[in-house]
Amino acid sequence: MDIGDGASLELVDTFYYLGDMLSVDGNADVAVEPRVHKGWNKFRQLVPVLTNKDVSLLMRGKLYTRCVCSCMLHGNEMWLMKN
Repeated sequence: MDIGDGASLELVDTFYYLGDMLSVDGNADVAVEPRVHKGWNKFRQLVPVLTNKDVSLLMRGKLYTRCVCSCMLHGNEMWLMKN
């Protein structure tokens, strides 16, 4: 796309902005998928502790919330909500 003065813009389907991938249609799937993968990786690292019966259920819940959920939700301020 030519914008004058000899400059041109490239049309792309997705682009990286403020640490997140954005798509042309406003869909956040491009940004969400890597976060979900990071959350699963963190969960897999913590499975020995999360399944340990010697650790209280309350402590396991706090560990899950603070490590796994926070890993997935970090940087989600600009995701669009959809049904």
